[in-house]
Parts: sequence; structure tokens; C-alpha cells
Amino acid sequence: MSLREAIEKKKFVVTAEVGPAKGIDIHEFNENADLLKGKVAAVNCTDQQSAVMRLGSLAACLLLKQKGIEPVFQMTCRDRNRIALQSDLLSAAVLGIENVLALTGDYVTLGDHLDAKPVFDLDSVSLLLAAKEMEQGRDLAGKELKGVPKFFLGASVTPGADPVEPQLIKMEKKAKAGAQFFQTQAVYEPKQFEAFMKEAKKFGVPVLVGIVLIRSAAMARFMNRNVAGIHVPDELIEEMDKAEDKAKKSIEIAARLIKEMKDMCQGTHIMAIGLESRVPAVIQAAGL
Repeated sequence: MSLREAIEKKKFVVTAEVGPAKGIDIHEFNENADLLKGKVAAVNCTDQQSAVMRLGSLAACLLLKQKGIEPVFQMTCRDRNRIALQSDLLSAAVLGIENVLALTGDYVTLGDHLDAKPVFDLDSVSLLLAAKEMEQGRDLAGKELKGVPKFFLGASVTPGADPVEPQLIKMEKKAKAGAQFFQTQAVYEPKQFEAFMKEAKKFGVPVLVGIVLIRSAAMARFMNRNVAGIHVPDELIEEMDKAEDKAKKSIEIAARLIKEMKDMCQGTHIMAIGLESRVPAVIQAAGL
């Protein structure tokens, strides 16, 4: 069953993600993908995440597809103009890659090529509009396409942003632009997510709550200091700090969060960030 079918049938879906290699050695990428096969509805391939140069998301998606894993093609607007972005959308469609997650992208100062020139010709909303226009058989210049692509379009949202109102405004714009599902930034406060969903449900678009596995208390503190829209509560940090088995505790916390938020949304997006081997255990512990 495709991700589109699962979401349209209102099933509770689980997605995960893998980061393409920094280089051409795809051994670890393949290992991580194999761990997720058959456990999740789809797997995102990140697109130069945190502005760090890596193997391209489109190539990584094709590798997943060849393994029989449904890919989600993440596209950021930071590195390509509208010509290249539309071309990549066509390439994805030709390769049978339907799921696209439209992202504006992190700024280059976060990455490893500080002299790179950011593009941002489009943003996530206008990228969604471009994809919808292509589904109508035209490009952004109004030129007719020979053969019409079909996409299942996703977007991101940050429920933990403070204030959250700008996120809701942008979420509505993304929904109107064509987003058919949302994957959220990491959420660690179920009550805050519940309040967010009370507002977000009016947009009528399925939401998959984001879960980032906590590696350590130090990682949680780092995210609190450096990642906008993420707040790991002190009690969770203390749990990790006191835990003798950090790996077991990270799985336990992730599963507990999913259980607490399961009835508030239509799925979960698990971001393991190098801890892909723990994802199957999280899914099992969450009873999914």
C-alpha cells in the first residue's frame, strides 16, 4: 500500500528517514534502509540536511525504490532555482517517485560550505504551487508539458514554535498551495501538541507528529539551545541523565510520546539521526 493510500484510508501511518551518504559509499545507507523495510509506510531521504553537502536525495530515493521501499523525496529550495527544482520534480515523476516533501531549507551558515551562495528562488509554499501547476500540465513559465506528473505532496510544520501563530498561518498557506500531508518538527510536549492540533485540524490535512530519538541528555540540551521550535522538557532530560542504559531509555521515551499523541494525529514521523537501528524497537514498544 502506498503512503497516499494509507493516509487516504485514514490509517495511522509511520514514516522514518535516512540521510544520504557524504560520499559514494552507500553501505551504511543501505544497512539503515534495510532495517526500516517492511516496518514503515515510507522513508524520507533528506536533501542536504542542515546545509551539509551529501549524496542527492533523488538518487537516494531511487536506491530505496529499488529495494522495494516507498521513498519520500525531500526538496529544499536553498540550493536550486525554479528551473532546477521543476526539472527535479519531472525527474522524480519519471522514476516513479510520487511522494515529495517541500521544504524551504536551512540557511548555508549552518552547514559545511559557508561560502556557498543560497538561492531561495522559491520557498516551500511556491514549490508546492509549482508542483500543483505541473500536475495541471504547465510549468511556472506557463509552458505546456509533454506528459503530466502526479505527486503526493507534503510539507513541514513546527508545533513547538513560540509564538505558534506564524506556523499556523504558514500551515494554512501550504495546505491551500497543495500540501496533502504534514510531517512535524520534533515534539516532546504532548499537551502543547494537543493545543496545536486543535487549531491545525481546521485545515483538514493529515498530520504526522515528528519524533527525534534522544541520544543523551547533552543532545537534548543542545537541541534546546540551537534548534528553533524544539523544547525537550527538563524532566525528560533528567530521565536520560539518570538512565544507565541510554539506548533503552531513548526507545522508551520515543514510544511513550507516540502513545500519548497517537489519538491526536494520523501518524508519526520518526527521525533517528544515526540511530536507525532503534526504530523497529520504538515501533514495537509504541504498539504500532
